[in-house]
Amino acid sequence: MAISQKYGRTYHYPFSPGTTSDDRIQHDYWQHIQKIPALIHTEKLDGENNCLSRHGVFARSHAAPTVSAWTESIRRFWQLIKNDLGDMEIFLENLYAVHSIEYRNLEHHFYVFGIREHNRWLSWEETKFYAAMIGLPTVPELGVVHLPVEQLKFEHDVLALTKSRGTFEPYDVLDGKPATIEGIVSRNADGYAADDFAYNVFKYVRKGHVKTSQHWTRSWKRAPLKNEGGNYVGHY
Repeated sequence: MAISQKYGRTYHYPFSPGTTSDDRIQHDYWQHIQKIPALIHTEKLDGENNCLSRHGVFARSHAAPTVSAWTESIRRFWQLIKNDLGDMEIFLENLYAVHSIEYRNLEHHFYVFGIREHNRWLSWEETKFYAAMIGLPTVPELGVVHLPVEQLKFEHDVLALTKSRGTFEPYDVLDGKPATIEGIVSRNADGYAADDFAYNVFKYVRKGHVKTSQHWTRSWKRAPLKNEGGNYVGHY
């Protein structure tokens, strides 16, 4: 039995081209967005989904804490904060290992994108507050949408954001050429019940974002930081 509930599948927008056979699509996303007063667009980063809770550091599966080499520094960091987490589960993108995108302007290896507590996802403001309290940054914000009224304009604006170069200067690992962002994750700015996750979080992923011919874990390398020796978790 899993120690905690893993992060749910994020449904794709129906106009997201980077879907695979096992991905889920929220075809009626528009009716759900109409009920959300403020929607936060954040940059989707090419990392590993990690969770910090009082029980340990977890990767995608929550059956047991992870012991992978690329989580070694975040596990050391967890030792410093584990007694302060209470019932909070901190979900973050682990960029310590390079996947299909190499970021050449990283200031940190770990970026928080959500916090769950007592079967409730905290609001974005609460998420940023608690992330700052434990000394971690949040994923980059790309924009805020308040009660969109025109679906075509909304989709046009999302597609325009996907043309962005990205916050951390992404490069394709195969050809070394500059890349656009991997995608966008849109979430309700307010808090919501964990059971309502599929109606409050949506994503767009660009086509062909996975470029490696074999899984990145087989020959992974550490992602360089912009200012090595600075304020990052691996320093602990």
